[in-house]
Amino acid sequence: MIQTPPAATATATSIGKYRWTICSLVFFATTVNYLDRAVISLLKPYLETEFHWNAGDYANIEIAFKLAYSLGMLGVGRIIDKLGTKMGYALSTFLWSLAAIGHALVSSTLGFSVARAFLGVTEAGNFPAAIKTTAEWFPQKERALATGIFNSGSNVGAIIAPLTVPWIAETWGWKWAFIITGALGFVWLVLWFMLYEVPARHAKLTKAEFEYIHSDVDDLAAASIETQPKVSWFKLLTFRQTWGFVLGKFLTDPVWWFYLFWLPDFLTKQYGLKGTDIALPVAMVYMLSSVGSIGGGWIPLNFIKHGMPAFKARKTSMLLIALCVFPIVFAQQLGQINMWLAVLVIGIAAAAHQAWSANIFTTVSDMFPKRAVASVTGIGGMAGGMGGILLSALVQKRMFVYYESIGQLDKAYFIMFWICGGAYLLAWVLMHFLAPTMKQIQLDDVPPAAAPTR
Repeated sequence: MIQTPPAATATATSIGKYRWTICSLVFFATTVNYLDRAVISLLKPYLETEFHWNAGDYANIEIAFKLAYSLGMLGVGRIIDKLGTKMGYALSTFLWSLAAIGHALVSSTLGFSVARAFLGVTEAGNFPAAIKTTAEWFPQKERALATGIFNSGSNVGAIIAPLTVPWIAETWGWKWAFIITGALGFVWLVLWFMLYEVPARHAKLTKAEFEYIHSDVDDLAAASIETQPKVSWFKLLTFRQTWGFVLGKFLTDPVWWFYLFWLPDFLTKQYGLKGTDIALPVAMVYMLSSVGSIGGGWIPLNFIKHGMPAFKARKTSMLLIALCVFPIVFAQQLGQINMWLAVLVIGIAAAAHQAWSANIFTTVSDMFPKRAVASVTGIGGMAGGMGGILLSALVQKRMFVYYESIGQLDKAYFIMFWICGGAYLLAWVLMHFLAPTMKQIQLDDVPPAAAPTR
């Protein structure tokens, strides 16, 4: 039963206090999520020495993570839709924190593949839960900004990692890097249970803020989301909009995986950086990414404020963002002049990816009812993971091993940068073809819910 909050006037404090607190919690979770997955790329030199890895071994471990992440995405959205955001998000974070700490117990290459697979399947819950939380707590016009803010946590996690992980490894050993970073998830769990509840059951949420959150057309009817039946994958896959999101994620997610898992290796192999020397350039890339993530949410919001329809604002922003990625194809040429020019252009491309991510996630909550958001996000996340697996198996694993064996690894990176530069433009074209205009999905399996009484 929906509780009625105490009456309140629509002040600046009441309109926004709780939803931005929720956004901060999701930001924290996303930071921990990416910190945990980024640790291994920074420990690669230590692990290569101890376990005698080559590029193929590392690619196999990376593939194990991506495969498990993809399979996890296939089901985790359904689980979160069933359990609700509070319990679904908590369960996912608890399990991935255990998985992250578990890396410290591994003593073989096969063991790392198993540990990465467990981490992948459990970390898959973060984004479906985060997008569902955003859809529940923010009106449509603010969702891209809220998504950009929490999604910047992925960059903050990737910034914290190079600034801390090499130092921890040098000081206490690589195992403690996994233990310390993994334990942060339990800190988040305490805060989550203390502060989170869905708007309809939040005891301290004011009437003014509740009505603002549900100010979109027909959104009050969706406030009773938790009582409505869930939507089957088969039904969701009959919509062109689902396939637009799926293809967009399939083509662009692998680029981010490439930055996350191979950027330290690129800087090490191309410029001879070692140990803590790699911290600042890697952190710089992700600092720029944080700007892109928040800026990616601000761009469509600014268009909307100037009268552009929300969906057109989203699509226009994504085209501009896709164009910003393309200069990465010149990263190596610029790097021959100065390493920091390569770092800058890679950072701009990474920032553009995060801006793209903030908007592509929001297209789901634009086009689908809230009760289907986590499921659609999960399907798209699975597609992104499968794209990453294919890139690793068919391009990175074979290509990197081959060019490394003949002493021409720079050619492998040259090809990869061209793939990165073109992926977003292709994705935008396909998404525009499949969903050229805004069309809100109508699920006819249940009648519209009555607006809740406040």
